[in-house]
Amino acid sequence: MRNLVRAFARSEDGAITVDWVVLTALIVGIQVILLLTPMRNALVGVSESIGVKVSEYGQFIE
Repeated sequence: MRNLVRAFARSEDGAITVDWVVLTALIVGIQVILLLTPMRNALVGVSESIGVKVSEYGQFIE
């Protein structure tokens, strides 16, 4: 049993799979960050313009 555990620990089979999983996760993470930054800025601009319109509408009601 001890030899089996040692052989498993020394085996490098599957190490390339771990490398690809880490690289893929890194690429996807960077893409999500790059996508969310402009989207967040656009949403802030939209919410500010909605706030301006609502405040202008409130002035007409009073």
